[in-house]
Amino acid sequence: MKNSHRGATLGAVVMAMSLAACGSGEPASSSSSQTEAGDRTIKVGVKFDQPGLGLKQGADYAGFDIDVANYIADKLGVTPEYVQASVSQRETLIQTGQVDYIVGTYVITDPRKEKVSFAGPYFIAGQDLLVRADDASITGVESLTGKKLCSVKGSTSTDVLLEMNPEINLQEYDSDALCVDALRSGAVDAHTSEDVILAGFAAQPANAGKLRVVGNPFSTEEYGVGLRKGDTELCQQITDALDEFVSSGEWQKSVEKNFGAAGFKPGADNPPTPAPCA
Repeated sequence: MKNSHRGATLGAVVMAMSLAACGSGEPASSSSSQTEAGDRTIKVGVKFDQPGLGLKQGADYAGFDIDVANYIADKLGVTPEYVQASVSQRETLIQTGQVDYIVGTYVITDPRKEKVSFAGPYFIAGQDLLVRADDASITGVESLTGKKLCSVKGSTSTDVLLEMNPEINLQEYDSDALCVDALRSGAVDAHTSEDVILAGFAAQPANAGKLRVVGNPFSTEEYGVGLRKGDTELCQQITDALDEFVSSGEWQKSVEKNFGAAGFKPGADNPPTPAPCA
């Protein structure tokens, strides 16, 4: 089979790490396991609360990032077991082996690369603002002076925004969903995140006509697959899968399926070419 070599390689790596861990008294560095039926499973960190990207509804998962995660797992010859990966916990989940990799709007940054490795990018987003549809006063970062702006704790957006406008009244919440709730209730004046995330929330039936994306992006954010630092073998396997995800046409199909209803069009740099693993 096409995926047998990759699956066998991953299985061998997992077994070697587990045996080494047992001998040393240290915890295994991979969360992969094997079911009674003989199927290999792997734990993958994703978002549970991002419409269009990673959304958990009952026992079902849907979104662009879920499509990416499923495609990677299929190429590795394993079955994904999803784990919620909040912004503040992602590095810890990887470093402690609670997940093998994370696909969840994980922006590649130099500080993060000191703790984990990345495969990708697989999507390039732009930082933007979500506001109430009837609020014409906010047109960009410069118009946020004195305004209450919601951002997710640990997000890369906060440093950029405060450098651009130190007069912003920043409010940090635990998730994008909580920021959107605060925006709808009037507790904050705007929410900042990547444009693709904001578009997903604006397109929800409950928000239709009530929220809008300003459409004035002020940064470039590269989404990558986070994994254990220095694991170049798994990084290359994931990179190969990402390349195939694009070349097969599945990348474009997923974009249209998840964001077409919102009228969202990815930026001109999409789909990006993954960087070499190092």
